[in-house]
Amino acid sequence: MRLERVEVRQLGLPLLQPFETSFSRQTRKEFLLLTVSADGISGFGECVAERDPYYLPETNGTVVQILRDFLVPLAFGVDLAHPRDLLPALARVRGHEMAKAALEMAVWELWARREGVPLHRLLGGRGGSILAGVSVGLQADVGALLERVDAEAAAGYRRIKIKIKPGRDLDLVRALRARFPALPLMVDANSAYTLHDLPLLRELDAYDLMMVEQPLGWDDILDHSALQRGMRTPLCLDESIRSSEDARLALELGACRIINIKAGRVGGFAASLAVHDLCRARGVPVWCGGMLESGIGRLANVHLQTLPGFTLPGDTAASSRYFEEDLVDPPVVVSADGLIGVPEKPGLGHEIVWPRVERATRSLESFSA
Repeated sequence: MRLERVEVRQLGLPLLQPFETSFSRQTRKEFLLLTVSADGISGFGECVAERDPYYLPETNGTVVQILRDFLVPLAFGVDLAHPRDLLPALARVRGHEMAKAALEMAVWELWARREGVPLHRLLGGRGGSILAGVSVGLQADVGALLERVDAEAAAGYRRIKIKIKPGRDLDLVRALRARFPALPLMVDANSAYTLHDLPLLRELDAYDLMMVEQPLGWDDILDHSALQRGMRTPLCLDESIRSSEDARLALELGACRIINIKAGRVGGFAASLAVHDLCRARGVPVWCGGMLESGIGRLANVHLQTLPGFTLPGDTAASSRYFEEDLVDPPVVVSADGLIGVPEKPGLGHEIVWPRVERATRSLESFSA
């Protein structure tokens, strides 16, 4: 199969509530949606890059430029026998994993539609359901955080993650543990600390956390290995893992005991499978992080989490938690017991509502082979 056409849309959706991390506060989700077409069929992939380079270096602008000038022309030249063939063909371009992932994941989705199978089956996963966790951003104060976590726990989520940063960390965890002594709880620092903060971070060991996610530098592995040796609580790496080779180095150095796999961060589904297989062979649990995706990217994450190594609840929450009107029908929902059903229709398995996509579209570029 050869790709015939690629479309890149820039979309914007207002968030129902602001989402604040150690590095930014978002009130809108601005993202790219790719459509790839061949043999009269189209597939869709959502890019996890953001407007600003605060999470990782890529942005919506860099992704569009790299797609236009390099990745799409390379993709048009590949005769695909399987979606796995695309990522090696893009290897001449160094880095730019988010741009590669958006294109590659759209090709996997196209292939699943072409074969008439749900995406999870093409990936080697299973049907049924997955465990749902939720990520709670920084709130105005401790009282607001307790109220928000209480609502999320009541909604059935199997694990709660809260964002922390210097000056807003131990007090939040202490208050949560006092209110919810048995709640599966983790914290995410998004690279806000350094090794100088080891005494403070070691205090987190007292609160029976599932993990501390990415406390140190966004591109660091070595200092995380020193930190992990000094802490009982497992560290989880996110931003530092952008390939299976990064994962291998992190595990060899003992930099973490858990890995967060975001397909959009590591280069797509094939790269995610490589990280997953490496971790599973070593007995290291993985889970799937979120990037405030619309239902299109959210469903891709649902299918990925059907692989056997995803033993921990991910950040795939319900559509209604973020958007008044999602881009898929039916929306992604979480049951009262914290489960998300895995779609069984071809591809992503839910219908994209194109009038909503059109209303959210800010720009559109098309490329033909």
